[in-house]
Amino acid sequence: GQCLGDQRSYLLEFKNSLNFDSTLSTKLVRWYQSVDCCSWEGVTCSEGRVVGLYLDNESIYGGLHNSSSLFRLHYLQHLSLAHNDFSPSCIPPEFNPNLATLVQNLTRLTELYLDEVIISSQGNEWCQALSSSLPNLRVLSMSDCNLSGPLDSSLQKLQSLSIINLKYNNFSAPVPEFIADFRNLTSLYLCSCGLNGQFPKKIFQVPTLQTIDLSDNELLQGSLPEFHPNGSLQSLLLSGSNFSGKLHDSIGNLKRLSKIDLSKCNFTGSIPNSLANLTQLVYLDLSSNYFTGPFPSFSMEELDLSSNNLEGPIPMSIFELQGLQNLTLSSNSFNGSLQLNVIQQLRNLNHLDLSNNNLLIEYKLKTFPEFLRHQANLRHLDLSDNQIHGKIPNWFWELPTLYIVNLSCNYLEGPLDNLHSIGFLDLHSNQLKGQLPIPLPFFHYLDLSRNNFNSVLPELDRSWAGHFGTFLSLSSNKFHGQIPKSICKAKSLGVLDLSINSINGTIPDCFYSLSSSLRVLNLRKNNLTGKLSDIFPGDCSLQTLNVNKNLLEGVVPKSLANCRNLEVLDIGNNQIHDVFPFYLKGISELRVLVLQSNKFYGSVDCGGPNVTWPILQIVDLSFNNFSGTLSIKALANSKAMMVDNEAPSELNYLRFEILTIFTSIDLSCNNFEGPIPEEIGVLKSLHILNLSHNAFTGRIPPSLGKLSQLESLDLSSNKLSEEIPMQLANSLTFLSVLNLSFNQLVGPIPYIKQFATFSETSYEGNKGLCGSPLKTTCTSPKPSSLPPTFEDSHSNSRPLIDWNFLSVELGVVFGFGMIIWPIVFCKRWRIRYCKHIDDILFKIFPQLYLGGKQYRGIQAQRNAGRTH
Repeated sequence: GQCLGDQRSYLLEFKNSLNFDSTLSTKLVRWYQSVDCCSWEGVTCSEGRVVGLYLDNESIYGGLHNSSSLFRLHYLQHLSLAHNDFSPSCIPPEFNPNLATLVQNLTRLTELYLDEVIISSQGNEWCQALSSSLPNLRVLSMSDCNLSGPLDSSLQKLQSLSIINLKYNNFSAPVPEFIADFRNLTSLYLCSCGLNGQFPKKIFQVPTLQTIDLSDNELLQGSLPEFHPNGSLQSLLLSGSNFSGKLHDSIGNLKRLSKIDLSKCNFTGSIPNSLANLTQLVYLDLSSNYFTGPFPSFSMEELDLSSNNLEGPIPMSIFELQGLQNLTLSSNSFNGSLQLNVIQQLRNLNHLDLSNNNLLIEYKLKTFPEFLRHQANLRHLDLSDNQIHGKIPNWFWELPTLYIVNLSCNYLEGPLDNLHSIGFLDLHSNQLKGQLPIPLPFFHYLDLSRNNFNSVLPELDRSWAGHFGTFLSLSSNKFHGQIPKSICKAKSLGVLDLSINSINGTIPDCFYSLSSSLRVLNLRKNNLTGKLSDIFPGDCSLQTLNVNKNLLEGVVPKSLANCRNLEVLDIGNNQIHDVFPFYLKGISELRVLVLQSNKFYGSVDCGGPNVTWPILQIVDLSFNNFSGTLSIKALANSKAMMVDNEAPSELNYLRFEILTIFTSIDLSCNNFEGPIPEEIGVLKSLHILNLSHNAFTGRIPPSLGKLSQLESLDLSSNKLSEEIPMQLANSLTFLSVLNLSFNQLVGPIPYIKQFATFSETSYEGNKGLCGSPLKTTCTSPKPSSLPPTFEDSHSNSRPLIDWNFLSVELGVVFGFGMIIWPIVFCKRWRIRYCKHIDDILFKIFPQLYLGGKQYRGIQAQRNAGRTH
């Protein structure tokens, strides 16, 4: 019927109270007084009364000022204010922090959509507000509303609930069992809610349930039940949770299932053959679990079984699925032979990954597969680590949907005359040569490292200026000449790697302004001259700066302190003449500091008990002119280093994004003097310690025996005296390198445990030492028993460092002044060196290698888009 007068007035008053962008609005902007209000966009009526108000995505901002007219629409059954920019500071008390006033005046509501409206309310508050006023509520959609938990039992009153969408809130609580009592429940969305505890199995068995999404709740445990026949479930999404156990045959009873995502869980056992009964299934992701055994045959559009323990041959029936678009079977134990020509039957295929299996392909690819010419829908191609020779064929660049290409680690030759812009291109580790196209076309990710390009650096196409987080690596070629200033126009470069070339000249001043967006700048091993200019901007975003092995002079610029996110600083092997850069101590994120082989001088003691890098892990000050006594606190006085591993601390739960196989300190070849400080024993996770070629005196501190992870110890060429502490031989069981030569040590060598494996050269040049492996025999009797261990003799000492939360992923030595910068695009765990390093480095620097992250995440993003 025609809109009643009071209803029109309430709506117009409500509209006038709102702030919204009229250029983006599609509903409010069309509320004309000359038109019946029941015909307005977003309004539905019954008998002239407004029963539905849908104002989602209307670009409303500010708040609900003077909006009491909304509360007078007493006949409202459906209300949506979702996806607008309501400011919490502007929302009146009747709307925030609880919903009481809103809902108590709209008691007929059956559908409520407030997604992304900031409610900021505790569990008992918002749950009771809804349950006390909306007895007929069927749809509750309040995702990303900053709601807190736990879910209050008062929600049990809402027995009509059919759809519950509370995702992206932080409940930090278990899922209550009463949800299984909602007899009309069809959809339950609780992804990314910080859920924990054991998930009630009987919720899965609600007869009406069609969709359940519990993904991205890392602490949520549970297992799947036996499913009854003729269940209604259509989507089962548990990705990124802690579900475990077996996948029962009864899952085949869920005939309506069209989407299953159990990736990144802990499921075990075999994949049941009953999945073949799921004729409606179009998407299956079982990746990153512990499934074993053969792989059953069934049909769908998306199939991801990567990172399991599946074995046996790949069923050929898969390649008969004409609708298959995404096939990912990587990182399993599939075996048997595979004829590549079967792939051409999959005409709709746009993603294929069979890497890291035991498949027998009669030969490694030596030319481009001709069938690719006919893959009109091909989007993602990985032919890395083959033996492809020759030039890239012209027809390859004409594939219309091509977006991600990895042809790295082959034998591709010739210039890239026909290089075309696509999204992601990895051609590293080939034999490409000649000159790159000028200007260089735009790519989100372009890796041409480890080739034979021999020319000046190319100018960049202007398109490089308009995209954030791009990746460009021209490392390990034969580029020469100066850095073109056009690179500075790429204002959104995230990673720039020009290392290991023959580039000369100075670093352009415009590079420093580029650091506002640049995360990684690697200019290592070139012929750059001049100084590092003192013009780093206040909004510097650099996380890694590597200029090792150039010809740079001057001092460390003080403005480098503006790069507060800097994690890796390597200016080794230059001609910097400066004191220790104590003014960088405010960079709290610094983990790697390399000043090796320069002309630094003076003390490294910056003074002040609170002056420190809190998470510094790798220090290389070797081959300089530093002097004075050594203070360990000046380099390693952090909470992370001092935490007691048995004492409860939030530090025990840290997960570093830069992981290293060791922590190291190298102060060799300087002029340090005085005793080695006793407090060095607190560096419990140290793997490499090199204090050689200095002027240290006194005894070797027995506290070194506390460094139980130490693998290399070099104290040679100092003036150390007295006996070798027995604590070292008794506790340093991981030592593979020991050098105590050319000191003034005396007494018997403790020839036990790991110390018994070292040769005479580890001890030579100490005239007072005796016993094996030296030829000098000791005259005094050997001790009858070992002295007390370091733990026994220091049982009441202060809490000691525990860096056990550091992972041991990277097998590349960061110490001694070298940070190796291999690229990150290959996905297999390679036997060949270049591939092996790639995969490790991707794990270590995901936030630095932005392009690699995007490359690897493209499939996850597509899948996520399908989820919502």
